[in-house]
Amino acid sequence: MGEAGNRIARVEIDNPGVVRYHPDVEREIEVAIYDLVESNIFTPDPAHFGDVPDGPFVLILRAQGRQLQFDISNETGASVGTLPLPLTPFRKIIKDYFTVCESYYEAIRASSPAQIEALDMGRRGLHNEGSEQLRDLLDGRITLDHNTSRRLFTLICALHIRA
Repeated sequence: MGEAGNRIARVEIDNPGVVRYHPDVEREIEVAIYDLVESNIFTPDPAHFGDVPDGPFVLILRAQGRQLQFDISNETGASVGTLPLPLTPFRKIIKDYFTVCESYYEAIRASSPAQIEALDMGRRGLHNEGSEQLRDLLDGRITLDHNTSRRLFTLICALHIRA
């Protein structure tokens, strides 16, 4: 597979429990998807998936029960496969991340720049922790760079939001 094919060309979130996200969350999702599609490294490992068709890839993220599903195909529709990951390792970090994000969005409206900056640093730290956890879980199955992992973690968080 060529270097240009080692990327995600399109990503979708399959979260039927949500009709519409809060505008702040919607914006985060839009930015994450835009940035992800613009620049990413995403290489499914043939040792795990078998014969991997050439990319670029289409990724559909969904939560089913206690699993996160990565449904991967290429742009022509050839299936790479579905990779199930346990959601349990993400639960605490996502809960903490949501708590800090709520405080951050409230602070933006009414707090001092120093308070906003402190909350933003905490938010980024938790986000980095979650993205590293994702990379560890994908190790040996999908190769990602740091920024791709961060953006995917944002989308995984969106799957935890219910109507």
